[in-house]
This record gives sequence, C-alpha cells and structure tokens, in this order.
Amino acid sequence: MVFSSIPFIFFFLPIFLIIYYVVPFKAKNVILLIFSLIFYAWGEPVYILLMVFSSVLDYVNGRLLEKYEKKRIRNFILLESVIVNLLLLSFFKYSDFLIESINSIFNTSIPLLNLPLPIGISFFTFQTMSYTIDVYRKEVPAEKSFIHFMTYVSMFPQLIAGPIVRYETVHKELENREINLDNFSNGLVRFLEGLFKKVLIANTLGFLWISILNDFTSFSSMTLFLGILSFAFQIYFDFSGYSDMAIGMGKMLGFHYLENFNYPYISKSITEFWRRWHISLSTFFKDYVYIPLGGNRCSTIKNIRNILIVWMLTGLWHGASWNFIIWGIYFGIILILEKFVLKKYLEKMPNFLRHLYSILLILIGWLIFAFEDMNVLLEYSKRLFGFETRFIDNDFLFFIKNYLVFIVIAMIFSTPITRIIKEKIAKARYKNIYNIGIFISFLFLFMIVISFLVSDTYNPFLYFRF
Repeated sequence: MVFSSIPFIFFFLPIFLIIYYVVPFKAKNVILLIFSLIFYAWGEPVYILLMVFSSVLDYVNGRLLEKYEKKRIRNFILLESVIVNLLLLSFFKYSDFLIESINSIFNTSIPLLNLPLPIGISFFTFQTMSYTIDVYRKEVPAEKSFIHFMTYVSMFPQLIAGPIVRYETVHKELENREINLDNFSNGLVRFLEGLFKKVLIANTLGFLWISILNDFTSFSSMTLFLGILSFAFQIYFDFSGYSDMAIGMGKMLGFHYLENFNYPYISKSITEFWRRWHISLSTFFKDYVYIPLGGNRCSTIKNIRNILIVWMLTGLWHGASWNFIIWGIYFGIILILEKFVLKKYLEKMPNFLRHLYSILLILIGWLIFAFEDMNVLLEYSKRLFGFETRFIDNDFLFFIKNYLVFIVIAMIFSTPITRIIKEKIAKARYKNIYNIGIFISFLFLFMIVISFLVSDTYNPFLYFRF
C-alpha cells in the first residue's frame, strides 16, 4: 500500500476505524474523506491535486448535465469530460512512451519528461469519467454534495489498485448505509483473507519468480516454466488479494463493492477467463467502449473491429509499453477465434482438455505481460520452449523442494474448494464451534502474516503502477 503495511495495519487503520465508528453518521463521510486524502498524500503529496482536480471537473460536469436538457449542450459537456480525463491520463501515463516511439521511428532525440506516475490514476480517472457518462445517460442522478462525490472518488480501500467502483454501486450508501457488527466482522474476515493471499502466496511465489528471472539464461526449460507459473500465481493473488482487502474494508465501513475476481484459473476458455478476471475493468470497457461501438449487433467485420479496439485499449490501460499492447491484441485475437471458429470445437472437448488449453494460453499471455523489454521476452521464450537449453536441471528440483507447499496452496486457493467447504461447515449443526475455529484460524494466520511482513522486504503491489 502507499503506507508500508505495518504502519497501515497497526496505526492508520485502527485510528481511522475508532474515529469513524465514534462520530455521528453525518460526519462519517467527512472522516473517510480526510483519512483518504491523508492516505493518498502520504505517497503522492503533489498528485493529490490531480485527483482533486479530476473530482471537481466531473462533479461540475454532473451538475451541468442535470441542469441542461438540450442534446447539443449535454453532448459538449460529455465530450469535454472524456477528452480532459483522457488527456490527463495520457499525459502522465503515456507521454514518455509516445516520445520514445517517435524517437525510435523518426530517429529523433526528443528528451523524455520522466514524470512519476500518479498512483492509481487509471482507477480514479475511470471512476470519475464513468460517473459523468452515467449521469449523461440518466442512469444515475447527479451527486449534489461535493463531499459525498469526493468521498466516492478518494475512498482509500480501493483508491490505488481497484476494483473500479462505479458510482451507481455506492451512491445510495453514500447517503445511508448499514454500519453494524455483522458487516464489520464479515469485512474483517475478507480483509484478512486478502492479506493472507497477498503476503503468504503472492509475495512468496513472486520471490521465486524474481529468483528465476534474475538468472534465467542458466536454467532449464522446466525451471523457466516454473518461473512463469509463479508469476501467474503472483499477479493473481497480488491483485485479487488487494481486491479482497478493498472489499473487506468497504464492508467494515458499510459499503458493498462488487466482486472483481471469480476464480479465473478454473476457466475452460479464454472467453470465460475474461468473465472471471478483473471484472470491473472488463465491465467498464464493455459498457463504455464495446457496446457504444456497436458490440455484436453489427456486421462480423465491425464486431471483430470492436473486439480488437477493446483489447488494444485493455492492454494499453495496463501500461505504457508495447508488450502490454501486444498482450491485449493477443487475447483479442484468441477471443475472436473462440467466438467465430473455436467455440463449437471447444464445446465438444473434455473439460480437462479445455482447462489445459485455457491455462496454456493464459500462461503465454502472462509471458508477454511480464517483459517490457521485447529482446528479453524473446530470449526467455526461446529457452522456455526448449530451443536453447536443456529440459530439466537440478535447480528445478531445488526450487520445487523449497516452494512446492506454496505452489500447492496457490493451486487450492485458485479454485472454489475452500469457499465450498466454508459454506458447508457454516450450515452444519455445530455452527458456533465452526465460528470459534474460524476465529482461531484467522488469528493464527494473522500472526504468520505479520511475521512475514516484519522479516521480509519483498512486498510489491504489482497493480499500483497501473
């Protein structure tokens, strides 16, 4: 997080929760806003002005859209909102990428701006922009209170790494929400589950990935496969863990954010994978890009065009580098093939083969995603597929011996097995014993997590850079 984890868990969050629960309801949004601004300013003291500007811009746009009924005026307000938001996002996130591309193509030497990327800019920009679009469509009312709107934009649980929270999801809860022991306890459990995923699984397997990556030219194909598998688990548990923590903290405050992940690695097609992975982003592009372009209610050629545009933008959203654009187009092409060619064949395949097909394509996707340097990507790929190295080595056996437990845990938690077990036990006769067991288990896990955080300096959040 923007705060290092220990100060956040033991100081910022408890102090905030105590004040938040003590003050009357009318003051809760103000307290949440103040602490959210402190939270963001701790890591980005200058760029807090950018977030405030985006909030003011779209708050005013929302009020103007509510005031005017003439289509021409409303269209102008919407266009202004989209252009300004995208220009801000593009300037801070993509200016150096554009300059580097121009320098490379035209052999120029335009100096880079070297602007630090505002944390979470892709998330809060999409939130404010989606609000204006929804008000324009008259799907939500314009927010009259700037405090409420600014609270919506800046809520620290999901501010810097999502999920992308649409205004329609929380606008009623900004005015009136249930803050009680059940919501708090359920939210706390969800927060701890996310913390466990992030610290014990993502960080551990992320360290394995870095260990292999740093010396990958000396390893066998199987070791490199283990590396990209570790990266796949790291990015899933890193991002889904943060989403769990955000959803959990939201519940503790009385908000109910929508789910962002639904066990994507159990998918039997890439189409299914993208219904389960980063749901808030997929929904955003579907509602605000794909459908307005015509969706699938158009000719086949235009439908293919729409899919490619959406997935090129999805790739570009993740970072200012060609590998992200290639990654997006890669999945776009697969989705087109599944939609128009492969669907009938996939439906006839056994589930095991469909799952294997999906996992292999997903891993290739993560291989593209992991390397911004295309030369390194090519070198790793050649060695991974056995063109320039041996199949297996002692290093593979060493890594398996030391990390097998964490890999197995990652595989288990990538499926709904634990959720199904919890649901069945919760409905069992001895529910109180179950609750005591859950409490003891989470207390034990929390102690382990804290010991990992105290002793380990490797604690990255991959999605902070997006």
